[in-house]
Amino acid sequence: MSADGFDELRAALGGRLLEDPESLIAYSLDSSRAKPGGRPIGVVRATSTEDVSFALAWANVRGIPVSVRGAGTGLSGGAVAYAGGLVVSLEAMNRIVSIDVENRLADVEAGVVTADLDDAALAQGLFFPPDPASARWSTIGGNIATNAGGLRCVAHGVTTDVVAALEVVLADGRVMRTGARTRKNTTGYDLTSLFTGSEGTLGVITAATVRLKPVPPGEPRTFRASFDDIEDAGRAVTAIVSGPATPEVLELIDARSVEIIEAFHPSGLPSPGAAMLVGQTVGLTAHETAGAITEICRAHGATETEISASDSLLEARRLANPALTAQGLRVSCDVGVPVAELATVFRGIGEIAERHSRRIAVVAHAGDGNLHPTVEAGESPEEYAAAELVIDDITRLALSLGGTISGEHGIGSVKRHELPWQQDAAALDVQRAIKVALDPRGILTPGRAI
Repeated sequence: MSADGFDELRAALGGRLLEDPESLIAYSLDSSRAKPGGRPIGVVRATSTEDVSFALAWANVRGIPVSVRGAGTGLSGGAVAYAGGLVVSLEAMNRIVSIDVENRLADVEAGVVTADLDDAALAQGLFFPPDPASARWSTIGGNIATNAGGLRCVAHGVTTDVVAALEVVLADGRVMRTGARTRKNTTGYDLTSLFTGSEGTLGVITAATVRLKPVPPGEPRTFRASFDDIEDAGRAVTAIVSGPATPEVLELIDARSVEIIEAFHPSGLPSPGAAMLVGQTVGLTAHETAGAITEICRAHGATETEISASDSLLEARRLANPALTAQGLRVSCDVGVPVAELATVFRGIGEIAERHSRRIAVVAHAGDGNLHPTVEAGESPEEYAAAELVIDDITRLALSLGGTISGEHGIGSVKRHELPWQQDAAALDVQRAIKVALDPRGILTPGRAI
């Protein structure tokens, strides 16, 4: 690329174009095990939709690959940089433009941190339902781009369920708006849903209108149930989800993960024999609902149960990923199974661990069947390759039970080889056709997601 071409980008963006080596390295990574292909030529730290529009139009003319990132908390390798590519960062576009209390809507820029929106909504008696474990760092734009899930999915669904409208910059720099502020909208194709979960391959989400919900009345309650058999815990989850006592949160942490979390950040979390269910109930009957759930757990083999007004159990659950990574369990997985298959998948994961002679720790958004097994691996390439084989076996197991290769993290680069295991040739062709129609030069997150 000529110096004149890059000077045009410098002139338009000024200090918002980062070129120093430290920034190029820092913005080349996300939180996954994926490695960047090489150093990018620059980082656009956008502060407006106009910045993103100019950068994409500039890259499109020159055929320069673009990676898109928010806070870099992604776990599928979708945001790592391309050698000679351009990084578009949305973290500085972090304004909460408005909270419309009467319509229960929030207008936000893509770089707004998830927990910051939730805090702002809480001040108005509302809350933002999606609750990823990384909520204190992840951004709304990243959540939408990956259709993120989280702890409250069992009660409120995933991110797509709360997205009303989007502002998207297309590959050629055009700005498009999708959706509406209304509760119902059947106008044309559902482009809002198309871009939600598209992982930066079809356009760059710069702003969104998202739905909020009223804070439930009463005091929430957390509950815990310990099991000596992880399959019993799985059967308990199936009974809870199919019954009338609805939890706001229902998580599973196996004994190995509890041990690692306690070593990482001691909080008095009791060690179960095999696994622990933790969750939360809300509303005026929160205590009674928690009691009904713990009774179900006891009927399915729980050796100990507890109900509390503290949310420390959920805070411990949020520490699982950094704690496991710090202890050498670096290769994680994101699969989903029908809830009724939880006991079977836990048994299968145990068999896989034994067959490969590898320790596997399991945490799960158990209430919706979304599991995050993490495999022990040393730091050598050979160790990572061996752990990847374990992940592949876990993924095939999930698929054999009617599951999915990703419940919430997306495909990115680390799971792309698994796509044909779940989707047939026609489905893959349709997605590629959509990609070509919206990004004919293939500059947006090429070689990932689809």
